[in-house]
Amino acid sequence: MRTADVARRVGYSVQQVRNLERDGVLPPVTRTAAGHRIYGEAHLRSAVAYRALAVGVGPVEAKEIVRAIHQGPAGRALALLDAAHARLHEERTRLRQAQDAARAISSEPMGDVRASDAMSVSELAAALGVRPSTLRHWHAEALVLPDRDPVRGTRRYTPAQVRDARIVHQLRKAGYRIAPLRALMPQLRHPGRAAEDVVSALAGRDAQVTARSQALLDGAAALSALLCPRGQRP
Repeated sequence: MRTADVARRVGYSVQQVRNLERDGVLPPVTRTAAGHRIYGEAHLRSAVAYRALAVGVGPVEAKEIVRAIHQGPAGRALALLDAAHARLHEERTRLRQAQDAARAISSEPMGDVRASDAMSVSELAAALGVRPSTLRHWHAEALVLPDRDPVRGTRRYTPAQVRDARIVHQLRKAGYRIAPLRALMPQLRHPGRAAEDVVSALAGRDAQVTARSQALLDGAAALSALLCPRGQRP
């Protein structure tokens, strides 16, 4: 196969295939007397494996895994794959916990709000198990908007704002990034919207984790095809 043939079958550009060769993701390439590259099935499978793994774990780690297959022994590459799957499992576990917690938090009644129900930064930080600086960062990012003490001017959190902080805490633990949260939180402050929107947001995160898990599976299948001809089954 020519460079263009591999590029077309993988869905990459010719330059991307050459970059993968340069970075050791593809095994060494033989050349014709005229200097043209000649690719085989091992090169194609390596490129396919890398593309799938890059979706699952990112390009840097994907390169490390595929290079490990070429360099041997096979156990090192398999250990890297095991670690990637273990991290995804941990993400799924945190996601399930966040989904359960967010449903419960969002549906909690506020009741009669009194000034004495407000919490300070340090009190809320201790309750959530985060640093006060984390709450200040959430404030700066407009995720949780506390009131100000009329006398001292310090931040204070009403029950509704405490609920917001608890939701942000759970979503952050589930891997939700700041920018999407910044867009989501104003919607959650509308009565009756919090539970539905949080569940929807976490469902989107769940879909992302599932797609990455599928990509890891696809990448592992391509790597297995590379290992079989070399007799490197553990």
